[in-house]
Amino acid sequence: MPGLPLLIIALFFLLGGIGHFISADFFIMAMPDYLPYHKELVLISGVFEVLGAIGLLVPKTRLLAGYGLIALILAVYPANINMALQPEKYHDISVFLLYLRLPMQLLLICFVWWAIAPERIQHKDENR
Repeated sequence: MPGLPLLIIALFFLLGGIGHFISADFFIMAMPDYLPYHKELVLISGVFEVLGAIGLLVPKTRLLAGYGLIALILAVYPANINMALQPEKYHDISVFLLYLRLPMQLLLICFVWWAIAPERIQHKDENR
């Protein structure tokens, strides 16, 4: 049975991934103009969030899923920067929260890293 940190992070990404389909327009609006295929990228990132969440709950895929989610957080970081730089597009979100999201993404990476620590340590020990 996965521990509480894994369940929390899996639920977070599962809900976030589903949100990419339910509220695709919001996520599309966050996409930087220099990226093409906004809708497709939003849907793909939603798929990977859901897959990552499920992968965290399966012991054999947990490590790969954790690394994948960290990569995904880094990949979507430009959208978070874009949101902070264009607060006028997000009337329902305070400017403070738009900027707070930036360091929170880094904390989220740390949380995923910490949640998969047992698998990282086991993998390291197996490869010695």
